[in-house]
Amino acid sequence: MNDPLPGNKVFNALKDKECMVLACNPRITIGIAEGIFRAAKDLDAALVMELARTECSHKVGYTGLTPATLSQNLKKANEKVGHDIWVLHADHIGVKKGTSEEMQEVKDMITAQIQAGYTSFAIDASHLFNFEGKTIEEELAPNIKATIEIGNFIKENMKGKEFGLEVEVGEIGRKGTEGMILTSPEEAATYIKKLTEADIRPNLIAIANGSTHGNIFDEKGNSIAQTTINIEQTKAVAKALRDNNFDVRIAQHGITGTPLEIIRDKFPHGDILKGNVATLFQNIVFDALKKYHNGLWQEMYDWVQENKPIEGKKPEEIFGKNAKYAPKVFFDRIYSMSEECRQEIEDKAYKAASDHIKAFKSEGTASIVRKKI
Repeated sequence: MNDPLPGNKVFNALKDKECMVLACNPRITIGIAEGIFRAAKDLDAALVMELARTECSHKVGYTGLTPATLSQNLKKANEKVGHDIWVLHADHIGVKKGTSEEMQEVKDMITAQIQAGYTSFAIDASHLFNFEGKTIEEELAPNIKATIEIGNFIKENMKGKEFGLEVEVGEIGRKGTEGMILTSPEEAATYIKKLTEADIRPNLIAIANGSTHGNIFDEKGNSIAQTTINIEQTKAVAKALRDNNFDVRIAQHGITGTPLEIIRDKFPHGDILKGNVATLFQNIVFDALKKYHNGLWQEMYDWVQENKPIEGKKPEEIFGKNAKYAPKVFFDRIYSMSEECRQEIEDKAYKAASDHIKAFKSEGTASIVRKKI
């Protein structure tokens, strides 16, 4: 069986290469997982598979999956493919309040993830920010404290096993009076410095650099491309990390909708080592359901309008932004789709993953990892 590798082995093997590792979010695994694994194997690419705390927790996230069922589904899908260089990553282990109750809830979920065979973890305490702080360190102190506590918990409970670690500074998609609030080079360097002093040594740092999660719409409710990622700010953060001798690379969140030519020609491959693609794969599933199981799709569409409305927005935008909450409600019917529908999902997931692997300049990275380990 091709079990997932420790994330640090993959990230360390590729950290000095001009490439990005594709990190895919299979909110609905059926068809999607097989297509992604096939693409990675055919292109000899290292791969990350991931879901976030809100999507997949020990209490069942909005995908209807738990860490155990996600792990089982991915391994089953990969049995048919046999791709050996992949990582099972816990994306956005979110800490939003930092209370003792929330921290215990997070630890319970991480325990379930470790038991399910996860090999990499992303601690996201970026929501914790001291707006009264007079220095960068004081502003970031709540984030730093929570990240250290959760980081130590992971180390203790992995019991000597290697794992990958991603941390986050700057809440992705947060807006201020003058637009997106971006992570500064000084914030990133200060944050990693304090973590390193506490012997928390991440492979990756996620930053706020202009991206947002999910499908993007303009003010009129029309679907548009993701073109707000600030490349120069990203390069500046990467330079600050290098200048301070921190062996940490950037994880780029919110790539769905970014034109492939921008990814291929503009992204600083290597400075960005991991690229997250999530909603794109969800969209593939919904499009196929609309084609082959229109009655089910219509019920999902109506459910979203009724249960997840957004005041003042068109129905298409509401569905585009909040359809992610439907799979848990319609779980059994989605996973009972026809073989014809499943095959179309797999084929389109294969193409989408292949296109992104090529734009990420990730072809052949699996061989690099094999040689390194």
